[in-house]
Amino acid sequence: MHSKVLIEDIEREPDKILHYEFDEFMEEFGCNIKADLEFESLGDYIEVYGDAQGKIKLTCDRCLTEFNYDLDIDIEETYAKHSLQEEYGTELELSGGEFVTDLNGEKEIDVYDLLYQSVILALPNKKVCGINCNEGMFVSDENMKIHDERMDVFKNIKIERQEN
Repeated sequence: MHSKVLIEDIEREPDKILHYEFDEFMEEFGCNIKADLEFESLGDYIEVYGDAQGKIKLTCDRCLTEFNYDLDIDIEETYAKHSLQEEYGTELELSGGEFVTDLNGEKEIDVYDLLYQSVILALPNKKVCGINCNEGMFVSDENMKIHDERMDVFKNIKIERQEN
């Protein structure tokens, strides 16, 4: 199964909306990602919307164990069919939350790349296996101390305060 959608296929649809189902193993995440997408031609732009799901293995930032993360994301992307630089020059002002991917005259949209980027952006910044990580023990600074002999010199520093 290829993971590209031709723009001409979208244009051929009676309502200019192409339904696309994606179900492929993505090596980068080590799992299958399933997506149900709609590609809609809107003149100079193509809107892509839908959702994607998968179960990704992540490593907990606290205890370093692997855990399954249920991914369920909404996909919303806008593509410009023609180069935006030709139309707008080097600068283009977009309103809040509006992003447009420039196809630079390409005749197809890479669905694999779209989903890869969407998954990366949807992953949590702090990956924690659960609310009871570390068997219910809170990770404290005391538990995280690692003795480094090079730092011993700082243990006996006396700081004198000067009063104005």
